[in-house]
Amino acid sequence: MIMHLLNLLLLIIPILLAVAFLTLTERKILGYMQFRKGPNIIGPMGLLQPIADGLKLFFKEPIRPSTSSQVMFIITPIMALSLSLTLWTPLPMPSPILDLNLTILFILALSSLTVYSILGSGWSSNSKYALIGALRAVAQTISYEVTLGLILLSTILLSGGFTLYNFMYTQEMIWLLIPMWPMATMWYISTLAETNRAPFDLTEGESELVSGFNVEYAGGPFALFFLAEYSNILMINTLSIILFFSPQLNPISPELTTTNIMLKTMMLSSLFLWIRASYPRFRYDQLMHLVWKNFLPLVLATILIYISLPISMAGLPPQT
Repeated sequence: MIMHLLNLLLLIIPILLAVAFLTLTERKILGYMQFRKGPNIIGPMGLLQPIADGLKLFFKEPIRPSTSSQVMFIITPIMALSLSLTLWTPLPMPSPILDLNLTILFILALSSLTVYSILGSGWSSNSKYALIGALRAVAQTISYEVTLGLILLSTILLSGGFTLYNFMYTQEMIWLLIPMWPMATMWYISTLAETNRAPFDLTEGESELVSGFNVEYAGGPFALFFLAEYSNILMINTLSIILFFSPQLNPISPELTTTNIMLKTMMLSSLFLWIRASYPRFRYDQLMHLVWKNFLPLVLATILIYISLPISMAGLPPQT
């Protein structure tokens, strides 16, 4: 029991620290891209700014609307952070906490449950602005989950298994990015929409929805949504690395495999920040047109091509 708790702490604490300094990195990069300085007051070069922000949020009074559903209002931010942290458990970093045979299905199931935290927070606030923001956030998330699931299916067809270790073994000679670069591109764009990042941050369109589904949240509960969002960003980029840029497993020194994954995840996360500084927000009709009229037909056509490939080209041993 003590070992299980220790393993959970060794998983949660580094994730929360990485999330804290990802927010600092984002503010610094956006500042320099806009010819201004980011946080530079609290601590040397502003390094203690995330800690100050966290303390400020968790010490603020948690305001709850009197007409809201009190239990659901409190549960949904806890649910959002719990799901985002649980998604890390099957990732091989280099050895997972949960070693599952159907890792991909487990990740898909848990990522689909995040929709309920968004919808529950908007509905329980008893505010029309929060409800409208939650409804269109749910529509966006469900739409892009379709393409993400189909792209995962195509990677499974090429790798021949549902475990993330199988993707590492498959990519010992060549990254899946090379034969699957159109799918990898659509995957990366879909992850931007799935994590509600610019230019697809319509769930928190401040100019349109007064911050969307979390408009009634303040203090600690708002911080939980904030932590869940950035934890999902790091998790989805780590999953992208394992699927398309996976390093070779090094049984002698597993730390090299972990370092490789971490460096590549940092590069993809930095690209998230670069895209936020470079592109304006989509209109909602453009967002839906992109996934249903462009991505979905392309993904379905590509899957048919992969299905028609010989078994040996799909990463499976030839059948006799």
